[in-house]
Amino acid sequence: MKLHELKPAPKSTKRRKIVGRGRGSGHGTTAGRGGKGQTARTGSSVPAWFEGGQMPLIRRLPKRGFTNVFKKEYAIINVKAFERFEPGQEITPELLAAAGLVRARHDGVKVLGTGTVTKAFTVRAQKFSRSAVAKIEGAGGKVQVIERD
Repeated sequence: MKLHELKPAPKSTKRRKIVGRGRGSGHGTTAGRGGKGQTARTGSSVPAWFEGGQMPLIRRLPKRGFTNVFKKEYAIINVKAFERFEPGQEITPELLAAAGLVRARHDGVKVLGTGTVTKAFTVRAQKFSRSAVAKIEGAGGKVQVIERD
């Protein structure tokens, strides 16, 4: 058997749809393009956002607010997550990222006070809530704020 003698199994391929070859074919007259209009013509490529010439939705809606380019996004972590670490260990944003507790793509880490702290830690982060500071220091730990650039 040669390469040019190969052909697919019977009934495994479907014939191409042929349109515009008379009414008897079932795909004549408008050839599946509907009635008249811009999209029925050949060469028509109207963008998906085009609304037929009426004022587009994005231009009909009023402008609201703005995007602050200087906004800082902080990764949030609660004090209850610190229980997995050894007592006396220094907890840093790098350590939290390595443990998979926060993602490194944020501008810093903010520690919140949900949960309890039973071990003494030295916690270094960019921000702390008042309740987190009270719980960490209440357990004998220390809080160090990392200054932002």
